[in-house]
Amino acid sequence: MSLRNLTHSPLPPPLTALDRSFAAWLHDQQNCSHTSQLWLAALVSHQWSRGHACLDLQSLQRQPAELLGWTAEEVHRLPPDCAAVADTLPWTQGEHSPLVRDGQRLYLRRAWAAEQTIRCALQRRIENAVAAPAELEEWLDQLFDAPQDTAGQDKQRQACRLAATQQVALITGGPGTGKTTTVARLLALLQRAAPTPLRIGLVAPTGKAAARLSESLQKARQGLPAGWGQDLPTQAQTLHRLLYSHAGAASGEATLPLDLLVVDEASMMDLEMTASLLQALPPAARLILLGDRDQLASVEAGAVLAQLSDGPLLAAQRVNLLYSHRFDQGSGIGQWARAVQHGPSDQLRDLWSQAPQGFTHTEADVTRLSWSTAHGTHVTEMLRDAWGPWWSQLQSGLASGQGLSDAQAHDLIKAFSRFSVLCGLREGPWGVQNLNRLSAQALGLPDALWCAGRPVMVTRNNAGLGLMNGDVGLCLPRAGPTPQDPPTLRVAFPQGTDGVRWVAPSRLDAVETVFAMTVHKSQGSEFDHVLLVLPDRPAPVLTRELVYTGLTRARTRLTLWVPQVSVLWQACAQQVVRSGGLAD
Repeated sequence: MSLRNLTHSPLPPPLTALDRSFAAWLHDQQNCSHTSQLWLAALVSHQWSRGHACLDLQSLQRQPAELLGWTAEEVHRLPPDCAAVADTLPWTQGEHSPLVRDGQRLYLRRAWAAEQTIRCALQRRIENAVAAPAELEEWLDQLFDAPQDTAGQDKQRQACRLAATQQVALITGGPGTGKTTTVARLLALLQRAAPTPLRIGLVAPTGKAAARLSESLQKARQGLPAGWGQDLPTQAQTLHRLLYSHAGAASGEATLPLDLLVVDEASMMDLEMTASLLQALPPAARLILLGDRDQLASVEAGAVLAQLSDGPLLAAQRVNLLYSHRFDQGSGIGQWARAVQHGPSDQLRDLWSQAPQGFTHTEADVTRLSWSTAHGTHVTEMLRDAWGPWWSQLQSGLASGQGLSDAQAHDLIKAFSRFSVLCGLREGPWGVQNLNRLSAQALGLPDALWCAGRPVMVTRNNAGLGLMNGDVGLCLPRAGPTPQDPPTLRVAFPQGTDGVRWVAPSRLDAVETVFAMTVHKSQGSEFDHVLLVLPDRPAPVLTRELVYTGLTRARTRLTLWVPQVSVLWQACAQQVVRSGGLAD
């Protein structure tokens, strides 16, 4: 059968070369009898690349444009019987078939196998009975001896009780709802109840998220009642590092030497990473998942946290923390977060109109900019002011000409992380690349690739250097071992809670300047002040989840730069719903 109709359509839908090649490969393995079968195979690949675990056949038949993200004209090119031929596919037969038909879903086998692994691993933990310690309520009274606020601590107490009586627990909630505080208390509770000290692992999907988890747990441990903080770990690592630091763990063998594992920012976990982790975790080990289900899902395929939060599988094992201690009722950032979660509304439009114009404002925690151009002296002055405190601190350190100590480098990294520019797109006038260029120009950084003050983000895991995708460092002159030794240009990366590690620039072959970053890259991070930049026209990546994630990276101040407010409304109206079976 010729693939001409698939590869040379007058107006081909946005299938990639990989999608077409996958269908062609299947045809080479086993001839099909109808062109529609090739289309269906290509669509499975297409959906996988868009983050879906499967192709939802029912949605393909009823609302193909919404499912595929195509225009009406593109959908018109689909064969009308595309969904109907799923029953006749020759590539779904046998236990090693490349495709799997599961009800009204069509999977790549790798995706179907990952879902089954997750489902079975969680089901085993659900079925394993855990006896609650006799002193449970007494211990909870000690851990929660502060005056009870029914909106906050009661939910945290419920989460601790749940973790003490279940082998798996899912704790969700928005920023500031006390997820880390709750984890510190439940870890102390479980450690006290254990006959021998538990081997506890703390992980997050990115280096930034792991560092923030470590810092948060150290602070939370200090708030525990006297005698409750012993044997609690506070040093988190990335998921990749955990899996690849133990022989066999990355290949699915249950070799992780842990009795309990805490996974923070679980919304960032993709389908296959979650499956690998659950395979590597011993069946008797407890699992605690933390995250915000309203944030962006993983870059790779799957929406594990969102589907587990909505589905019946962990219905009795989850607690949703609702009360935000960071964003109270008077917080503008909190009001924006709650409004965006519900899509376009009168409340959202009122918040926009009430937000003061301008980058700096002493009374409001949310301000807005409507500049219609992404260049000019007003932009330069804004960026210079935004980075001013950090830049002044840097120049003060450089003035001696002796290079910087570890302590100075750590303080500069901390100062740099107080502000960030977050963009919805990478390219274009309002994208990461242009805002990085404008920021460097505003500060007068030289054109040289490596220079003192250049902030960089690692874009690819480097196990040899111990650096992970998303790690951020500063290029600085490092002080020599003696005052007579000249300083050497190195990149300082944070290590632990108050240390740094220095890496020669020549060893960093996958980094980019990071005055600005995409909202996707910002997940797991927090900044005192965020400048959230949207473009002047709609784009498929601009969604409710992206806006919510971007604005909730701000702790105390948020500036929204929206050249066309209709783009904001459209983004908030567009919600990401990924196909998959974990919610069943």
